[in-house]
Amino acid sequence: MDILLLTPLLFGFMLLLLFLGLPIVFALGGSAVILGLITQGPSSLLLATTAILNNIRTIVLIAVPLFIFMGNLLKVSGLAEDLYSAAEKWIGGVRGGLAVGTVLICTIFAACTGVSGAATITMGLIAVPSMLKRGYDRKLALGCVMGGGALGQLIPPSLLFILYGFLANESVGRLFASGFVPGLILSGLFIAYILIACHLKGSLGPATPSEDRGNWKEKVASLRSIIMPSLLIVAVLGSIFSGLATPTEAAAVGALGALIILVINGRLTWPNLKEALYGTFSLTAMVMWIVVGATVFTTIFTIAGGSELVKSLLLEITIAPIWIVVVMQLTLFVLGCFIDPTGILMLTVPIYVPVVKALGFDTVWFGALFVLNMEMAFLTPPYGVNLFYIRGITPPEIPTTDIYRSALAFVGVQATALILVLLFPQLALWLPNLLFGAEK
Repeated sequence: MDILLLTPLLFGFMLLLLFLGLPIVFALGGSAVILGLITQGPSSLLLATTAILNNIRTIVLIAVPLFIFMGNLLKVSGLAEDLYSAAEKWIGGVRGGLAVGTVLICTIFAACTGVSGAATITMGLIAVPSMLKRGYDRKLALGCVMGGGALGQLIPPSLLFILYGFLANESVGRLFASGFVPGLILSGLFIAYILIACHLKGSLGPATPSEDRGNWKEKVASLRSIIMPSLLIVAVLGSIFSGLATPTEAAAVGALGALIILVINGRLTWPNLKEALYGTFSLTAMVMWIVVGATVFTTIFTIAGGSELVKSLLLEITIAPIWIVVVMQLTLFVLGCFIDPTGILMLTVPIYVPVVKALGFDTVWFGALFVLNMEMAFLTPPYGVNLFYIRGITPPEIPTTDIYRSALAFVGVQATALILVLLFPQLALWLPNLLFGAEK
């Protein structure tokens, strides 16, 4: 059967399996196995097995559980509570100050963890009740936590950048650097949106009374909470950007640093360690199973000629090359509403990256666009991951529809950042070129 006919049937069958509730690993792998048996016979399964063994032994993937472990350790370290207390003392008196402080803390967590869940869950438990108690608008309180928490996907060390680099055969260090400036820009846009919205409508985020913000002695003392996360960020990102360590080695340094923070804060207890280990094992297992399923899919799809078909179809479109990238971003956005970002990455990167190269675009820049788009997927209803995180930790009297609505404004801010990076590639490429030199 012709691959031109099989390709839409394959993707349609895979989406059907997903909508029926089958886990993405089985939807990817199962649909690919059927395609392989139709086009290549049993030999395609042997090739897929070989590809799986080669992929899971790739050294860069060792960084995945280490960064996840670092994030889970920081979640139970007490850092978030200390940072939030400092933010309340210093900027609580500004309209929307607690929401701004939440975004800033999420930005710090993003630069320490590389995952979204740690910041979203931790700040959801700490900041949301505090803001609601202070009279903050419910949508603003929920939205700033979900939007800020998603920064962990863009600001290095990001797991999505590690997986993108693995699939695209691109330097993870360059990819980390490409997400740094856009991540800070997005954080700044979140803060600007909060401040403007609260300035126009003060009831969205009332200022904290001065008697609840402490005296100057307490304010200065609260700054100590910034020291340890700052040292951890310098140790992890500094070692990567300076060339002293690979991302995998830096991940080990980060995990050790997070463990030391637990000891210093007196939080190194068996329940905390067990919680961090359990979270690490479960998330790592999920990621690696998706890697397995996506490897089967991409291997068999490539063998059957599907990747070349998609590449040729896209390259034959008679429009400016940049519009092809725009079409890719739109398809990623739609997929992000229904599929886990890791699954989307494993599914589309092997297909899209060769097209991006053929069009003459920088794959590091495209990686920054890709991850920024996937960050939006953490907030887009109905299946945004951060929506479920917040649903799981907020009181039942908060309707799910309110959680969905609270994400929309922050998705709009993320879309603004995506457009900026799309129009001005140097926002993503300036730092990688500065640190590692321009690619030839």
